Amino acid sequence: MSISPKLPADVQTNPHSSAASLSTLPSSRFTFWLVLCAMILLATNMRAPIVALGSIAPVVQGALNISETQVGWLGAVPMLTFAIGALISPTIGKRFGLENTLIAMIALLTIGMIIRTVIPTWSGFLIGTLLLTLAIGFANTLAAPVIKQRTPKQIPLITGLFSLTMTVTAGIVAGVVLPLSEWVGWQWALGGWSLLGVFAIVIWIFLRLHLGSSSHQAVALPTIGSSEISMWRTPFAWQIAVFMGLQSLLFYTVASFLPSIWVSKGLSAVQAGQMGSVFQFMAPISILSLTWLINRGRPIQALAVFAAVLNVIGVLGLSYLSTDLAWLWSSVMGIGCSAIFTLSMMLFSLRTYTTNQSSELSGMAQAVGYLIAFFGPLGTGWLHEATGNWDIPLFVMLILMIANVVIAWMVSRPLMVDGKKVSS
Repeated sequence: MSISPKLPADVQTNPHSSAASLSTLPSSRFTFWLVLCAMILLATNMRAPIVALGSIAPVVQGALNISETQVGWLGAVPMLTFAIGALISPTIGKRFGLENTLIAMIALLTIGMIIRTVIPTWSGFLIGTLLLTLAIGFANTLAAPVIKQRTPKQIPLITGLFSLTMTVTAGIVAGVVLPLSEWVGWQWALGGWSLLGVFAIVIWIFLRLHLGSSSHQAVALPTIGSSEISMWRTPFAWQIAVFMGLQSLLFYTVASFLPSIWVSKGLSAVQAGQMGSVFQFMAPISILSLTWLINRGRPIQALAVFAAVLNVIGVLGLSYLSTDLAWLWSSVMGIGCSAIFTLSMMLFSLRTYTTNQSSELSGMAQAVGYLIAFFGPLGTGWLHEATGNWDIPLFVMLILMIANVVIAWMVSRPLMVDGKKVSS
């Protein structure tokens, strides 16, 4: 049985899109499974260190004797370093090779986790967090071009599994890290995940040795979609940056304030906490369904608009509709956010011609997107404090999500990054 799913015309990669000649781009079954294993192990390291800290923040705060403000900085650092990593990673990946850069970043991520464990001070914890989140920023950006270059016929499948792994790992870590800290101590509960980094380094080194480095592969530029395209001057790149950024803004805002909002609406603290879990647990359902639908030939544009509409419905329900359906409003927001994130990752590869373009689009869009997301929790918290209620913050969020429906339609049209129609 073939491992390559049959994709619709607007999903298939352009015949000129390969940045490497066929003789230098292995496409065997073994290569597929090797890349899949490498991407899954990379994904297991990209959310665990962040989610783990959030789950035992009070324990760490007490152990390090730090203030609420300092804890807040630890929560804000990831989005800033994600943006910085996204901004500079395409140039570094192009210079040293995607695989070489990712191996170095996985090592840096692992070192950051270890530093937070062995230097249990505020400065040690902050330095470790800066290092590991910067490394994750690189990985966020370079994952898409690796998938495009190494497995161009399985982009939706591997991207979906990559996104799913991040989500499932985050859910598992969130559930076990606090009991684990009571058993082995908070340092081991946080630092123990560095073992996943070691496994990932081994697999990525093996992949690098088996496939070679992308920086040494022969480049065959297409006659159209030249790599001279500047993503910062391309309307499509800005559209996908805003599309992804508004999704991330909603996601991080809901992750920060959803239980508090539901409590203000009359739910008990336990019920409100359950709504936060419902929001998070919708991600696997969303990602699996999206990947299955795309592989079945469903048009990307319809799926993108539908996901954006789900976010509108969720925010509308959270703001004005019955709290008896709190589980429904929380669910549809969870489905919408996860679907848009996964679609954005796919578009980095599907709407570019070359691996370099994919890397540059991913870097530009994520740098802008995470900067937009950074102001979500901050702006929502400020508006709540200024007004004394959640009405104005939720109304602003609703307007932004309605705008994202229009952007979803624009960004998911069957067009390449230069505005040319997707080749069938």
